[in-house]
Amino acid sequence: MGGVDVVVVGAGPNGLAAALILAAAGLGVEVHEAADTVGGGARTAELTLPGFRHDVCSAVHPMAVASPFFRAMNLAAHGVELYQPDIAYAHPLDGGRAGLAYRDLDRTADGLGPDGPAWRRLLGPLVARWEDVVDTTMNDFRHVPPPAAALRFGLRTLEQGGPLWNVRFRGETAPALLTGVGAHAIAPVRGLGPAGAGLFLATLAHAVGWPIPRGGSQAIVDAMAAALQRLGGKIVTGHRVDSLDDLPPARAVLLDVAAEGLLRIAGERLPGAYRKRLRRFTYGGAAAKVDFALSGPVPWAAPEVARAGTLHIVGTRAEAAHAEREVANGRHAERPYVLAAQPSTVDATRAPDGKHVLWAYAHVPNGSTVDPTEAVTAQVERFAPGFRDLILDSHAIPAAAQSAHNPNYIGGDIAAGAVTAWQMVMRPVPHWDPYRTPLPGVYLCSASTPPGPAVHGMAGLHAARRVLRQRFGIRAEPLDLVRDKVKPA
Repeated sequence: MGGVDVVVVGAGPNGLAAALILAAAGLGVEVHEAADTVGGGARTAELTLPGFRHDVCSAVHPMAVASPFFRAMNLAAHGVELYQPDIAYAHPLDGGRAGLAYRDLDRTADGLGPDGPAWRRLLGPLVARWEDVVDTTMNDFRHVPPPAAALRFGLRTLEQGGPLWNVRFRGETAPALLTGVGAHAIAPVRGLGPAGAGLFLATLAHAVGWPIPRGGSQAIVDAMAAALQRLGGKIVTGHRVDSLDDLPPARAVLLDVAAEGLLRIAGERLPGAYRKRLRRFTYGGAAAKVDFALSGPVPWAAPEVARAGTLHIVGTRAEAAHAEREVANGRHAERPYVLAAQPSTVDATRAPDGKHVLWAYAHVPNGSTVDPTEAVTAQVERFAPGFRDLILDSHAIPAAAQSAHNPNYIGGDIAAGAVTAWQMVMRPVPHWDPYRTPLPGVYLCSASTPPGPAVHGMAGLHAARRVLRQRFGIRAEPLDLVRDKVKPA
């Protein structure tokens, strides 16, 4: 096989983002993907019954409209339709109550009673300058972010990640609503990593919403793959790469793999000290997945929850904190935190007429082999009596089996590395250039590098910027390349 300019391993959102930028710069690019389809953490498939389309990993995509990469690409111009649920996310509570996060900050605050002004003061300044907040959290953590935004965001993260996290609120609903978002990090919720994640995602809910792609998350990566091919890029699926020797000659290799994948592929070629640092990289709590095919909509005790795209199902802030501590200590919570999405409430293409799908993750210890179906069913039934009677079929993926469909999910860690303050900045190793490995021309571009997990393409962008400058002497701004060269059909 003849050589190319660049080879990318992994056709997830970060790998495809890097490939698009490099192809837009006029380089010959070839992408190798182990699975039979592109997508990584953004695949969609019929996991239960015919006609029911389930997102295999990610389901809801605020970063599809907030990420600098996707803003430059303009997914809508590439045919990706993003539906906005009336309520971005909801947090059911016992007694038929729920916290509701609308796109409208004021409407959300009005529904929180005495804690409404506190919610507005906490998130209002971040929502007003949301693009600066995105620039702060989505950069490579090696350059100075917008100072005012960084200060506002940082102070609030310190508050919500430390002993003062309950000082701002008086009731039960608002703190539960915020903690439910922070628990996306699958880590003890009173920590800087989860606090930052929660504030960031809550800001996006009020600024750009939490949209759901028509037809499933696959629509996003399919649009990226099609654009890459129009630029002359080649995609090879069904090719698992176990060694750098499995790749054609190239001036640069980008690996959209977890830190453990870099160890596997590069092996003894890496210097011993670097291998040792990679082995110290830690993986966090895990997600065990279950998808449901339903005969009708979920019968939530709080009727407004039916209009939410995303649900945080765990109960109060104290219950969420307990559940996440259990996972961090290697135990299964009796009532686990469940992250759920109901895409068919806004997207009729996901299920046959009158039917629905429910997507759900339960947080469990890393490497868990436990089937999550009963635990998830019981938590949903707690807040939606009669849910069991609607189940036509279900499909479960225990945490330990997550790596079978995505090798980056080590032990079921869908964040490709523990979400701690230190490891979000210094991932996968403490180094000024976290994307460049000690091997000439070999770079890492996965969620195991800054800015970490989510479907945003920014790890791919940051790695591609370095490849352009360091390997090819091209100093063009990647976002300008995307705007100018990545065109729809």
